[in-house]
Amino acid sequence: MPDPQARTQVWDYLKPRPAKWPEATFIVGNPPFIGASRMRDALGDGYTEALWRAYPKMPRSADLVMFWWEKAAIAARGYKPGKGKGTRRLGLITTNSLRQTFNRAVLEPHLADPKTPLSLIFAIPDHPWVDAGEGAAVRIAMTVAEGGRREGRLFTVATEDKGDEEAEGRRVEFNMDRGTIFANLRTGADVAGAVALKANEGLANRGAFLIGMGFLGSETELKSLSTGTDAVESGIVLPFVGGADLVQRHRRHWIVDFWGLTVSEARHKYPALFQKVLDEVKPTRDENNMKWRRDNWWVFGDPARSFRASTRDLSRMIVTSRTSKHRIFQMADARQIPESEVVVVGLDDMLFVPLLSSKIHFSWSLAAGTRLGMGNDPRYNNSLCFDPFPFPETTEAQKTHLRALGEDLNAHRKARQAEHPKLTLTGMYNVLEKLRAGERIEGKDREVYDQGLIGILLDLHNQIDAAVAEAYGWPVTLTDDEILQNLVTLNRTRAGEEARGEIRWLRPDYQNPAGHAAAKGEQTELDVGTATAAAKTPWPTRLPDQIAAVRATLQDMGEATPEQIARHFARARTASVQPLLESLTALGQARMIEGGRFAA
Repeated sequence: MPDPQARTQVWDYLKPRPAKWPEATFIVGNPPFIGASRMRDALGDGYTEALWRAYPKMPRSADLVMFWWEKAAIAARGYKPGKGKGTRRLGLITTNSLRQTFNRAVLEPHLADPKTPLSLIFAIPDHPWVDAGEGAAVRIAMTVAEGGRREGRLFTVATEDKGDEEAEGRRVEFNMDRGTIFANLRTGADVAGAVALKANEGLANRGAFLIGMGFLGSETELKSLSTGTDAVESGIVLPFVGGADLVQRHRRHWIVDFWGLTVSEARHKYPALFQKVLDEVKPTRDENNMKWRRDNWWVFGDPARSFRASTRDLSRMIVTSRTSKHRIFQMADARQIPESEVVVVGLDDMLFVPLLSSKIHFSWSLAAGTRLGMGNDPRYNNSLCFDPFPFPETTEAQKTHLRALGEDLNAHRKARQAEHPKLTLTGMYNVLEKLRAGERIEGKDREVYDQGLIGILLDLHNQIDAAVAEAYGWPVTLTDDEILQNLVTLNRTRAGEEARGEIRWLRPDYQNPAGHAAAKGEQTELDVGTATAAAKTPWPTRLPDQIAAVRATLQDMGEATPEQIARHFARARTASVQPLLESLTALGQARMIEGGRFAA
């Protein structure tokens, strides 16, 4: 029988269609900041469903602001310089989640289009937005784009003076880079263009979405409710681990996991546990707008995450908090339920703890992932940070050495926390970063340094960085940009190998248990990211468009001669560019420097 709620949505909005925007030379806006998960609550089920039907190509995971970005991008890609019609540029403010996978899916097709591409010519990926009057305190991104292949200016926050929390705005200083700006709002190596590798497939996944805190309880409470049943032995009652448990003080929660049982089986086999879930979970799930979650209220909201399959036969697994100030990987007991803010890696080989804990993987995860909230903490998106990451091909001697370092790292942290129960990994790594930066360690930091033996922790990480660099065959002194360039190149090499049927499975017994040879020739064209070849832009026919084009090119280049600017355009002449630069200088929009050069 059709869902009556869905029927109402259809009748509320008959034949929804996109709004037609008036033609504009520039599109500038600050659209509503409503995340995809909140659209139904903020806009209503009917309007949300109608919006998705009106824009069928938009990902349902995209935030509301991205609908504005999509429409503006289409308008800018249709601009014809010679005719002087259409949208020349778009400039929009969005949340800083613009860089996350679900929103990047909107940017990437426009930036990568081979015929009519769009280019980001200005971007600030992360900026504070503070409004004391309305109590707003969020992080935003700013993007300016126009049609064609162009380099852009990327501004990243260098310093941020938080000052008075009740004051309007904040003083921010920036670093500026020039180059092609990719969909992840970075220049340099095209990390956003890296492709997922089959070698890593199916291993890194998020934990379970509970949707109902009534599944949780203390060990004492849940074991008491299990009396007379086999709930503990059968894995119905298990330890629970959340993202905060990994890096802050562990709450020692346990959990009721009825996955795989019908409502009748759960009620008859485990009546006391069932009543707890009935009382504490069902009222919340009855109000859920997803039919499956309402009908299957006694199990987690998204229970069959792939982490179950990848860890089923393991006694231990690698875990990291999805959002955390520091990227910390640790080996954990696989007989526990991780929640959705934990990324689980279905590998029990200690070899991978130092590989993931190295500077090389940290640089990659910081560039490939995103940041979240006012804390602006790095977010480990497994599809972006793990799936495309090319692991090194190690010798047996290197594996032995790396496994020993991983065991030492894991044991050191656990031993220090066991001896000092209030010591957290966040606290330990806060002091570690200060030690790396050469700051004085004093006061409370000194206490953490002594309790955590942070000097030893730093030495272990230095040894790991050196050993992992050796495994790749790279100098340990590489800069972050050099690391990223090398990893992007290696990712493309591995993707090419996989297209030819050569796959370096990380866990072949799970990923390829039958030992089948990979099929060759399945990929006729390898997607290796946005092309960066700079096709020349046609020289505009109208004088106002010529002035605007010269000014924009000078801003991109920073400084240039008239001849260098003319080379950016098809059929442009130096003699035509020179007077335009002189006019811009007279207007204060450019300045002349030595050697006949002009600067923005």
